[in-house]
Amino acid sequence: MATYHSNDSRFGMAHLPSAVTLRLGKRAIFISRDYRRHYSPVHPVIHCRTGLEPGHLELLLLRKWLVVLSRAR
Repeated sequence: MATYHSNDSRFGMAHLPSAVTLRLGKRAIFISRDYRRHYSPVHPVIHCRTGLEPGHLELLLLRKWLVVLSRAR
């Protein structure tokens, strides 16, 4: 069963109105707009990198949407 939490502050982006967190068992999926400035080249379709915390994976879709996959707390 999935639970839905809007504007979760765990990822430091609680002020964004378009932020969504889904919790699926022991995993969490966080989706929001990406407002960070990127100083390195970013692939135009999908860009993958490690997250800020251990166990996080960040996907940048279409240079616009940030999807963070992590362990739920």
